[in-house]
Amino acid sequence: MFESIAYAAGSTGGQNPIGAFLPLILIIVIFYFLLIRPQQKRQKQMQQMIESLKAGDEVVLASGIFGKIDRVIDQNSFLVEIASGVKVKVTKNAIGSKLTGTTEVKEEK
Repeated sequence: MFESIAYAAGSTGGQNPIGAFLPLILIIVIFYFLLIRPQQKRQKQMQQMIESLKAGDEVVLASGIFGKIDRVIDQNSFLVEIASGVKVKVTKNAIGSKLTGTTEVKEEK
């Protein structure tokens, strides 16, 4: 009884070796289109947004702080005004997103 089960499990019967790798290849293709490609697209959009920043743009820092770019110091850093008279120097990596439209940062008094 055990001999017939072992023989059935171990027999390949002359299958194509590419057919054995087909599921693995299919999984890699699915991962590429569902995970890797969208992530690369988001990184490219983020890089373009960061490169297009200029003085006067309203941004949200990665820490969640809203501010307005006061000036571009060099190619890697900005001076961001987060409140009246309060300016912080941040790197480009600290910019989380750019606010678009007529969104205004309101200060509480």
